[in-house]
Amino acid sequence: METCVLSQKPTMLKVTPLALGAIVVGLCVGTAQGPAIHAQAPSPTEAAQAVVEGTCQRCHNDRARYGNMSLEGFEVAAADEQPALAEKMVRKLRAGMMPPAGVSRPPEAALTGLAAALETRLDARAAVAPNPGRRSFQRLNRAEYERSIRDLLALDVHAGDYLPLDTKSANFDNIADVQLLSPTLLNGYLRAASAISRLAVGDPTSSPTETTYKVTRWVSQREQVDGAPYGSRGGLSLIHTFPADGMYLFRVSFHHETTGALFGSGRAALHTAERPEQIEISVDGERAALLDIDRWMHVSDPDGVNLWADPIQVSAGPHRVSAVFVRQVEGPAQDLISPHEWSLASTSVADAYGFTSVPHLRDLAIRGPYDPTGVSETPSRTRIFSCRPAMPLANDARGCAREIITRLGTAAYRRPLTDDNLDALMALYDAGAEDGGFEPGVRMALEGLLASPHFVFRFEEPPIDIGAADSFLISDLDLASRLSFFLWAAGPDGELVRLATDNRLSDPIVLDSQVRRMLADPRAEALATRFAAQWLRLPDLDTMHPDVRTYPDFDAQLKQSMRRETELFFHHLIREDRSLFELLTADYTFLNERLAKHYGIPGLVGTRFRRVTFPADEPRRGLLGHASVLTLTSHADRTSPVLRGKWVMEVLLGSPPPPPPPNVPDLEETAVAEDGRLLSVRERMELHRSSPACSSCHRMMDPIGLALEHYDVTGAWRIKDNGAPIDAAGVLYDGTPVRSVADLRTALLNRPIPFIRTFTENLMAYALGRRLEYYDMPAVRDIVRAAAANDNRLSAFILGIVTSPAFQMKAGVADMPKPGVAGQ
Repeated sequence: METCVLSQKPTMLKVTPLALGAIVVGLCVGTAQGPAIHAQAPSPTEAAQAVVEGTCQRCHNDRARYGNMSLEGFEVAAADEQPALAEKMVRKLRAGMMPPAGVSRPPEAALTGLAAALETRLDARAAVAPNPGRRSFQRLNRAEYERSIRDLLALDVHAGDYLPLDTKSANFDNIADVQLLSPTLLNGYLRAASAISRLAVGDPTSSPTETTYKVTRWVSQREQVDGAPYGSRGGLSLIHTFPADGMYLFRVSFHHETTGALFGSGRAALHTAERPEQIEISVDGERAALLDIDRWMHVSDPDGVNLWADPIQVSAGPHRVSAVFVRQVEGPAQDLISPHEWSLASTSVADAYGFTSVPHLRDLAIRGPYDPTGVSETPSRTRIFSCRPAMPLANDARGCAREIITRLGTAAYRRPLTDDNLDALMALYDAGAEDGGFEPGVRMALEGLLASPHFVFRFEEPPIDIGAADSFLISDLDLASRLSFFLWAAGPDGELVRLATDNRLSDPIVLDSQVRRMLADPRAEALATRFAAQWLRLPDLDTMHPDVRTYPDFDAQLKQSMRRETELFFHHLIREDRSLFELLTADYTFLNERLAKHYGIPGLVGTRFRRVTFPADEPRRGLLGHASVLTLTSHADRTSPVLRGKWVMEVLLGSPPPPPPPNVPDLEETAVAEDGRLLSVRERMELHRSSPACSSCHRMMDPIGLALEHYDVTGAWRIKDNGAPIDAAGVLYDGTPVRSVADLRTALLNRPIPFIRTFTENLMAYALGRRLEYYDMPAVRDIVRAAAANDNRLSAFILGIVTSPAFQMKAGVADMPKPGVAGQ
């Protein structure tokens, strides 16, 4: 009898019957005892099942239930019958996180085969019965509202003056099912409609109101601000829309010391009685007032630390208003120590020797109009009044109003008006015109238009002949809105509406052409400022304030430059249609003088951002070298390998670590010094994760974050931490050794599938306005495969989403399975 010998020495193996074939195949060899028996190779499904039974079920069984998951009875051949569970397995396998670190792992090919077998079953089921998903109606969030008003009325507004904060879900503020309605929100839309319509048309009967613009203490005020006249420093410069021609009052107030005295009046101040500091108020670059600042002003004075200018005549409409200090000196400050980049780093040193301090503007208030005399022509009025009644006859005025309302209504409702829509708006015009005439009538109709649900909400109604339980293709007009809010964060333009009205937009050739046209439009920068910013968590920078005693050079301008660098970088990838992988590998970025100095890159002057190519050995490549990401993943007084590791796992890999168990002490509770020596962050982390309750998760996160330890809290390069040389070495969860950020970048690229799919999932969630579920994952994989055939260019991902059933269809109510979040 012939035998199959696995080795010269007998070995005892304990395997399941189904796993036996997978283990034996390829291992049997001929020996002196005779020729080997070559067992038939198992199918991919059988090999995958062997991995489940021989590896996964050791932890994920009915008794242990690690991760609250049991795979007993799970059949790879029937994975499509448990799609939510199978998608969780695929996500962890593709990321290399299962089996976890410290546990024996089968060969990588076996794990990849298991993931591929699961995907094959899931994708086959989805190809037969795709589920496009559904969402409730959406409403305009703050950003979309501002952009829609700008496109409609050529008017810049701040939606935060009227609308409450937007709720976020899946890290985005446009997710439909959390856009809850409330009396406060509805009242905000109504107030906004009233105020904006008056501001756009102009209101010669407007009563005085006051608007205040603040300058936080985080803003340095030594240099000229954007938009301000030359020869100035600090202060602020902005566009303010005046409601009518008339007289306006301007008030400026200043930052003060903790004692109440004006900041910038101490011993080292340049501000003297013989040559006082002066602040200039200008309108459209023309000086309107020049005020001397009293060095001895105090909060206890009758007017506090405030100055008022005499009334100034200003015409209606948007004007650039600047309240800035007249520059008194050029050249370096003669401080006893190096001058801080943050000019208001501390008020407690304002009266000390050795610090050059200057007054700082705290806020500018504009009050008016007083004695209004009328309304001048403004960009908004030009946009609104495309015609004027030739004769003061009611019929002539009404015909002109009908033309204006039809044009504005079509743009606002994102579709042609129905007869009922037009009749309702014309009724509002008639009510307004009855007492005030043509312009008040148009203003009343405009207010009704802005308050209409057809403007505020985005409804997608099924065809009349479709039942509530059936999936359906959305109309071309709804497709135009989905497309424009995806790429521009605003409503469709005239070309999109015309094509949609003619039912031509859904034609694949036309749709492809329109997507490429829209991506070439400057408004496509919304993909950077809206999508990428939220995906990468850039808004978290707003709450990040590094410890001033350790980082006195970190100010608001540097923070804004950090965020702008990342936005410009992503917009460049979109505009030039670059590969997605350049997010990690790009040897260039976009810097201004302030950020280049922070990075230690010489040769840049000025506030304008420009492309800078890194030298070959520069570690600051791609997103992992952006100060925005490195700063928002730090604490105020130290770096955080945990936050940085968690950011990579969650944002780039789509596999966030579980929350820490209860009663686990914070890192702050560990010792900061040992034997009289300050410990580095790495040493403190090693003490912290020595607890068994902490080690399992930290084993995944910490090596990622420690690879970024050469960057300090503000993203600046360093070689030491608390006097100890930086040790960035570690071993990733899949066994890959890393010693630097370059090694981490290589490790991510060597396992690219999680990164590509995570990007696609986030882009798709943003485009659809809903969270992705497990039934969306086959579509994600289809998009990724199609993009790979196009060199992973960003346009391929965008077009893949736009042409997917999830984007062009909507599921019926009865078609929807129980939700199961894809990322879990």
